[in-house]
Amino acid sequence: MLSERAGRIQPSPTLAMDAKAKAMKAAGIDVVNFGVGEPDFDTPEHIKEAAVKALRDGCTKYTPVGGIDPLKDAIIEKLRRDNDLRYSREEIIVSCGAKHSLYNIAQALFNPGDEVLIPSPYWVSYPDQVLLNDATPVFLKTVESDRFTLQPEDLEAHITEKTRALILNSPSNPTGLTYDRERLEKIAEIVMKHDIYVISDEIYEKLTYDGVPHVSIASLDPVLKEKTIVVNGVSKSYAMTGWRIGYAAGPKDVIRAMTNIQSQSTSNPTSIAQWAAVVALTGPQDFIATMREEFERRRSFLVDELNAIPGVHCLMPTGAFYAFPRTNHFYGRAANGRTISSSADLALYLLEEGKVALVPGGAFGDDNHVRLSYATSLGELKKGVERIRHALQKLS
Repeated sequence: MLSERAGRIQPSPTLAMDAKAKAMKAAGIDVVNFGVGEPDFDTPEHIKEAAVKALRDGCTKYTPVGGIDPLKDAIIEKLRRDNDLRYSREEIIVSCGAKHSLYNIAQALFNPGDEVLIPSPYWVSYPDQVLLNDATPVFLKTVESDRFTLQPEDLEAHITEKTRALILNSPSNPTGLTYDRERLEKIAEIVMKHDIYVISDEIYEKLTYDGVPHVSIASLDPVLKEKTIVVNGVSKSYAMTGWRIGYAAGPKDVIRAMTNIQSQSTSNPTSIAQWAAVVALTGPQDFIATMREEFERRRSFLVDELNAIPGVHCLMPTGAFYAFPRTNHFYGRAANGRTISSSADLALYLLEEGKVALVPGGAFGDDNHVRLSYATSLGELKKGVERIRHALQKLS
């Protein structure tokens, strides 16, 4: 018999959809994949060369559990330079991707009976990581008319004596939207008033558009910084998803606990990838601007095309590489004997009828939407949107 814990969760729906799309492609079916959240750019050559050098220099042994000092120092400098945040090595941990960092935080902070506040729509793994660590996710619904950002009064209303933490994600997966300084300052006031932790997922920090600045909530107040764990990594900014290097910065006691937990689970992240990440953070940064400009161009094309489809409405994202169009107009409609009743129905219909893979919004806590990743070529975007348009036109 499996553990009760294992029965609380489901496999990641984003990875499941990506796997299904890849299986169809392997079978010779032409599928446009808008499902997976990773840059389609290759890792820059100077970063690859750093990994090759690490191999040749024999950097293939165990490292300290929480990461090598040169990488911690590079992270410290990055946080100072980009976010006006000051940390010591004891306040940094390097893990096997930002998802691993988040899981370590959950292991270190949550107890049975704790409540963890999660604005909805949310990244799919937040609730499951809370559940896996015996706490209770409490969802704070955000609305499209407020650009899917958390209302301070709603946050205040949901805080109880059981509240342990707030998970904040900006730029957001799945909406692609961001928090401005004014909204973050209001959230910060409430968080400090109630003395709860903030888990700030900033993995898409470098991918903001229209001149929108990224603001880390930890930078707003020294008191708040002591209750905030900032999560980031090299996966999205440097097209290094497969290298599995994420990191967290926070209070020494939390980081120490995370390091102890990691010592008994994965031990250190891959040594070679750590040395490559040092060069990613300290070397030339022009790659990020090039990638961001291309994503911004794709974003504008995709959202304009989606909004041109009758019955579809999509806000213009200000970050990440996701569009989150509202598609509930098509619920209750049918084609070829298939009735669409939910975002899951629509996603399956578009995959089988239109040969387009995307992720149902229900997986993110909002069944009225679907998520598309525009981390693919402009040619694929054009083909995919046209297929979506034709498939939706068949529904009546």
